[in-house]
Amino acid sequence: MNDLILHHYHRSPFSEKLRLVLGYKKLPWKSVLIPAIMPKPDLVALTGGYRRTPVLQVGADIYCDTALICDVLEHVRPEPTLYPHHLKGVCRIFAQWADSTLFWAAMGYNLQPKGAAHVFAGAPPEAAKAFGEDRKAMSANLVRLRPGDATSAYRSYLRRIANMADEHDFLFGMEPCVADFAAYHGIWYTRQQVPPLADILNATPSVIEWAQRVAAIGHGASTHLASDDAVALAKAAEPAPPGSNLLIDSAFQDDHGIPLGSRVTITPETFGVEPTEGELIAATRTHYSLRREDARAGAVHVHFPRIGYVLRAA
Repeated sequence: MNDLILHHYHRSPFSEKLRLVLGYKKLPWKSVLIPAIMPKPDLVALTGGYRRTPVLQVGADIYCDTALICDVLEHVRPEPTLYPHHLKGVCRIFAQWADSTLFWAAMGYNLQPKGAAHVFAGAPPEAAKAFGEDRKAMSANLVRLRPGDATSAYRSYLRRIANMADEHDFLFGMEPCVADFAAYHGIWYTRQQVPPLADILNATPSVIEWAQRVAAIGHGASTHLASDDAVALAKAAEPAPPGSNLLIDSAFQDDHGIPLGSRVTITPETFGVEPTEGELIAATRTHYSLRREDARAGAVHVHFPRIGYVLRAA
């Protein structure tokens, strides 16, 4: 199997989610550090427009969104599982809530003025301004919570997570599952990136203890790879045909009246709404795949989950 290449940056919460999943599954991976804000020329050469972080590359196959990437890593190494058999439905639904509702409440709290000042302490004023403008552009279709509303919601969600953490070492039992990694990354940002705001966790000590157990899983073994080398690796590789890649479902599910082979765009529903255009080569019950050509990366297949993404004829 080709190397697992993670395009990420250190402060990215969703990257922390995947770094821990890689550590949990004891999968070696190559680390490509990308900019936190645009421009991201090497990443976009691979994705064709998608600019959210992180992205997983396997040769000339590019996997977008951590929900889909978790499925890929589960296929690469089924044990230990992210989806225990008796919890498959509930842990996926919880993870979807945690990656959206919980995450935006946490980040609305974390990046209030006091938190943002800590994140950008020592950086030139233009760095904070550029980050704010970049995220504003990404949030065109997203209703963001004001800090006060985010704080209220975050407190309530932490109490609910505490009720679960009171019962077990992890949220659904004695071993972690995808729900733990999805719930953790916004709380990780509170603990590790904005410690002046971490006192919100003091009211829920079982959440702190649970977070310490998740953090102890670690990131596994990684080696650095330059971003232009990752693009060159994609160009030298051939993308896997649909049905033979790391997404095992292949049956065509047509919910849009758009046949395979059509020129289409795929765009996130809310955050980071830059479209990726290409030839639709797969539309299954779980994912879409596009084939696209790039002058630098060559022929690549870019994969997206169905949930959270909009498919349109180009």
